[in-house]
Amino acid sequence: MNNIRNFCIIAHIDHGKSTLADRMLEATQTVSQREMMDQVLDSMDLEREKGITIKSHAIQMLHKKDGETYVFNLIDTPGHVDFSYEVSRAITACEGALLIVDAAQGIEAQTISNLYLALEHDLEIIPIINKIDLPSARIEEVSDEIIDLIGCDPDDIIHASAKNGIGIPEILDRIVDVIPPPTGNPDAPLKALIFDSVFNPYRGTIVYFRVFDGKLSKKDIVRFMATEADYEVDEVGILRLGQQPVQAVGTGSVGYMIAGIKNLQEVKVGDTITLKERPAEAAVRGFQEVKPMVFAGIYPVDTEDFEELRDSLDKLKLNDASLIYQAESSAALGYGFRAGFLGMLHMEIVQERLEREFGMSVITTVPNVGYKAILTDGQVIEINSPSDLPESTRLKELQEPYIKAQLITKADYIGRVMELCIDKRGRFVNQVYLTQDRVEITFELPLAEVVFDFFDKLKTISRGYASFDYHMMGFQASKLVKLDILLNGDQVDALSSLIHRDKAFEFGKKICLKLKELIPRQQYEVAIQAAVGAKVIARETVKALRKDVTAKCYGGDISRKRKLLEKQKQGKKRMRQVGAVEVPQSAFHAVLKLD
Repeated sequence: MNNIRNFCIIAHIDHGKSTLADRMLEATQTVSQREMMDQVLDSMDLEREKGITIKSHAIQMLHKKDGETYVFNLIDTPGHVDFSYEVSRAITACEGALLIVDAAQGIEAQTISNLYLALEHDLEIIPIINKIDLPSARIEEVSDEIIDLIGCDPDDIIHASAKNGIGIPEILDRIVDVIPPPTGNPDAPLKALIFDSVFNPYRGTIVYFRVFDGKLSKKDIVRFMATEADYEVDEVGILRLGQQPVQAVGTGSVGYMIAGIKNLQEVKVGDTITLKERPAEAAVRGFQEVKPMVFAGIYPVDTEDFEELRDSLDKLKLNDASLIYQAESSAALGYGFRAGFLGMLHMEIVQERLEREFGMSVITTVPNVGYKAILTDGQVIEINSPSDLPESTRLKELQEPYIKAQLITKADYIGRVMELCIDKRGRFVNQVYLTQDRVEITFELPLAEVVFDFFDKLKTISRGYASFDYHMMGFQASKLVKLDILLNGDQVDALSSLIHRDKAFEFGKKICLKLKELIPRQQYEVAIQAAVGAKVIARETVKALRKDVTAKCYGGDISRKRKLLEKQKQGKKRMRQVGAVEVPQSAFHAVLKLD
């Protein structure tokens, strides 16, 4: 156990985590030159295309120092704010963390947030300044920022360039010296934390775990403490680039387990594995329960694919523990699911993965956040979709979730950033100058205003310099109304949304204009209306395709033409009563990107 080191890498998005992990794998000869490629730990095509890490990955390396061989278990973590749940799981399974800061960008909001998570779990921190070879590197300034943040000595900071392999040997040696070996009792009953799982169509669920006490051997009968399910272990092993079976995984180590688990509901990430014969007294202090921030409906394009979509979501949940969903039905779209996501990027990734990995074509409805309704009798109900809203006579008040947002930006952009936050109904809390040129601004903002396009706008107005992180504050009363979209008087429930009263007219007008462009013209006139309750606040009309019925009348009395036009008018009226207006899928997507 003295030669084991478990650590993770924490950094803001695009500060060079995956590249550093690649260099470490090369330096320890875990990956041969032939197998080496950029972002070697990122197994999804989607991660390579977007250049981000979505899943946390675990891999074992061997490093020699002073004649001793050390076992390194690296758990790579994502950097984007939407995947902070993955980071919290990785941190629980480690004793140390490499804190990577880009020499050109400096410390960003997400770095600080992940660092606090690591410090809460008493992890040893190794600070690293990456990308020192860039012409725009500000090594001295960034060193001062790190010293202010974690209070280390200037000599403790390693200067590295993952791209050129500078500083990699120092990092490996420092891991041995600074990060403590795992503590645990090898003779105690087995206690192992599940930090990830994946589904294999041939072998069932593969569980990734970290052993805190005891050991896990082949043929053991194990019990999952939360679900109380028992299984016999078919295979245990360690994680190299592929899976490498071994006889047993001991205290302090990280490994995988295959036990022919067919029931997907029995593996919960964050659960504790113990032995059936000799169970542990208490479970590992797990990480926090995941809290979805954004809710949206996911419906199959073809209603017959509902069961197939359910299976796909079950398998995807194994690989992405932060996805939450339940079945629901909609008048416009048939049967589907109400799903909870950590943010808009997470929602986009889930939709892409359903299409790529499972071949599912899905429609996603307008995303919204979870609200609370307080009824006149004092009862509190949660509202995850506009259709759950009770009648106004029973409603005392509506509450929406608020977040505390920390924005770090250059001093030049303070005015624009504040303007954006105030436009999004934000309340200013305070501002702190981190250096002469970098400011941390704190705002209280309604979550509903942040989920749509806040991050994109922030990056635009600050030319990519601002970074943003947030955490939940709780619920506050708000003037919210339900905005309905009507087509020829029929409500389209998939386009309904809950919105602040002051913004309802502007939003309703935009949706009507957008739908007017997207809904194909019919033989009859189509009225598109946005309504709050019984009051219509915006309207657009899609004109009818008109056939010239009087073309064959030449000369003669005007009453002949009138008779034909009257007949056409009656026909259009009948058609309008019978005809249903199809809303194309592009209309649902367009509402998400109204700006």
